[in-house]
Amino acid sequence: MHRYRFLLSRQWVILTLVAIALIPTMIRLGIWQHHRYLERTARNDLVSSALHAEPVPVERLSSPGHAVTRTEKYRTVTATGTFDTAREVVVRRRTNSDGEVGFHVLTPFVLADGRVLLVNRGWIPANGVQTAFPRIPAPPAGRTTVTGRLMADETTAASGIKNVKGLPDRQIMLINSAEEAHRLGAQVLGGYVEQTAPTPRDGSPEQISDPGSEDAPLNYAYMIQWWLFAAAVPVGWWCLVRREIRDRQEASAQAKPEEAEPAAV
Repeated sequence: MHRYRFLLSRQWVILTLVAIALIPTMIRLGIWQHHRYLERTARNDLVSSALHAEPVPVERLSSPGHAVTRTEKYRTVTATGTFDTAREVVVRRRTNSDGEVGFHVLTPFVLADGRVLLVNRGWIPANGVQTAFPRIPAPPAGRTTVTGRLMADETTAASGIKNVKGLPDRQIMLINSAEEAHRLGAQVLGGYVEQTAPTPRDGSPEQISDPGSEDAPLNYAYMIQWWLFAAAVPVGWWCLVRREIRDRQEASAQAKPEEAEPAAV
């Protein structure tokens, strides 16, 4: 066992402790990536299921004060009513699919019973200064049926967008049905709808693209990678030990012939 006595040296004790600490750390990172894989897979399945579900009237899923749930989010809904362009607002600092900064157009949609549905009609560019209310293409006039994806109210906690106060007239930072109900003095259905139909005409707001799927397989690959790293640590440590033993044996073998040489006369 004297061959392994070097493991008690300060250098090897530190190296061994680092290796011991790395193994559970890498295993834990792999477990975390596994959890992320499951979360993203579940989210993708939920979104896909919602997007492919049959459209239903929005009144079935939402009502004034309702908080849109995870299973209701992205569900395709329909509504029939009239756009109230006189009280529409724009949502600041929103980007389109090309990353250009502009506005989302949020228009109250008055249903037959007088209740209001918030409809995000899409994106328009921020031409010129953002302090002035932009020119917005008009929606279809009169009684209209719209189709779109049901979305949950936006909050700072969920979106990371700060709800700045003192903005120019008819400009907001977050789409929140409770705040819009207070502004409009009306019963507003919880959440809002991202319009997908009718198809925008030339010059109309650019439709918001479908939610993309999250890259769950990437998390799975990272999980395997971390666990392979964890398995490689003890193998690497043992290879270093074997190399150290071999180097010491070679050094010892070279030293012995030199000791055996007769002294010069």
